Amino acid sequence: MADEKRPAPAGIPPEVEKLSFEEALGELERIVKGLEGGQLKLEEAIGAYERGAALRRHCEAKLAEVEARVAAIVERPDSTVTLREME
Repeated sequence: MADEKRPAPAGIPPEVEKLSFEEALGELERIVKGLEGGQLKLEEAIGAYERGAALRRHCEAKLAEVEARVAAIVERPDSTVTLREME
């Protein structure tokens, strides 16, 4: 269940798909700072924006996956915690 590989959402390059949430978020933060700094040439800014958009989609997909896993945790009346199968 947890090791099940899901296809990447559309528009996420394979090299971005391999990143952990933390790695992707860190890179996204660096891109945002670079774009806010206004020091990039137009073509570099467009490329950074496109990369940032892919990183954002990847982070959103990772968060959705974790939310589904957390939602699958069910507390029983006897206070034990179990996992139920995800859809």
